[in-house]
Amino acid sequence: MNQSYRWVIVAAGGVLGCVAAGAMFSLPVLIRPMSQDTGWSVTGISTAMTIGFLAMAAASMLWGNLSDRYGPRPVVLTGSVVLAASLALASRATSLIEFQLLFGVLVGAATAAVFAPMMACVTGWFDTGRGLAVSLVSAGMGMAPLTMAPLAAWLVTIHDWRGAMLIIAAVVAALMIPAALLVRRPPALEAGGAAAAVDSADEMTVGQAVRSPQFVTLMLANFFCCATHSGPIFHTVSYAVTCGIPMIAATSIYSVEGLAGMFGRIGFGLAGDRFGAQRVLVIGLLAQAFGVLAYAFVGGLGGFYAVAVAVGFIYAGTMPLYAVIIRENFPLRMMGTIVGGTAMAGSLGMSTGPVLGGLIYDSYGSYAPMYVASCGMGLAAMLILATFRPFPPRRVELAVA
Repeated sequence: MNQSYRWVIVAAGGVLGCVAAGAMFSLPVLIRPMSQDTGWSVTGISTAMTIGFLAMAAASMLWGNLSDRYGPRPVVLTGSVVLAASLALASRATSLIEFQLLFGVLVGAATAAVFAPMMACVTGWFDTGRGLAVSLVSAGMGMAPLTMAPLAAWLVTIHDWRGAMLIIAAVVAALMIPAALLVRRPPALEAGGAAAAVDSADEMTVGQAVRSPQFVTLMLANFFCCATHSGPIFHTVSYAVTCGIPMIAATSIYSVEGLAGMFGRIGFGLAGDRFGAQRVLVIGLLAQAFGVLAYAFVGGLGGFYAVAVAVGFIYAGTMPLYAVIIRENFPLRMMGTIVGGTAMAGSLGMSTGPVLGGLIYDSYGSYAPMYVASCGMGLAAMLILATFRPFPPRRVELAVA
């Protein structure tokens, strides 16, 4: 059953990631209707997203550690319930600070309960083809711009933003709670499993793992990697609208980027299995840096589509490879904690884009400086990851035993 059920885990992870990411990233689609309806500033609303990423950062390692201790199912189920409830509450917010706290703190923390536990769970279900499996889960997450974003854009044309967000909360509950019930702990970590029973004095402890140069390098690389695409992801719809592109067409740019990302995750996953995850990731980070810079030079819908295809393919393809590198270097029993730690760094990186992009636009009336800064952070991510050195072979053998 394990050989077949592992694909159920992949499917459940894809659904959970798609809906959770889509719910959180519905905010860029709703930001202008919200600002027009409430009078709240673009920067103020964008700050809710920044708070959300900070909450994800604060919660990621905690959720990951809880999934190591109690299994991923109770963690992702709790996150699913809290996410639906927090979206419903945020849709009723009557002040900007109330919205920032409800959407930012609660939605961000609940979303973190899905990503790290599911990525760690999937790495434990696969001994071969791990890059492809993790990438398929990530591809499900990448479907959010093709599904939830158009849904949000359509809903806000027939309802106000409050009604649209409330309906999204109902969709979250209807899809995520049943999917969470399908999640199971990897067989190797079940009671009596071989990996759970390993207790060698030479085996890496959690304390040793989080203090290792390898862990620190992965955290720093993921921080700058996510900081690179955070602003472009969040502000591209608004940027396109300022270029004279209608809202529905502008939202389709986001969807095109998501579609390209789905293929990018699979392509990078296959390449990582064949050529090595670190090598492929370094190349991807270099390409991402110049890809986001290209947005500064487009103004028409065709140009946006072209850049969106390239950027979506690259940035989405790079993200699953961090989990593969972690699984190759750290013990299975601490996957949730280590993946959660790197997710924490990534969430901190993601938190920089919304508020800084909003401040840049409010101050200069242009998003161009944001794309230049994003390129610089992308180059930093590439240089940092290039310094990563795997653990010695003996430690790796213990880590993957």
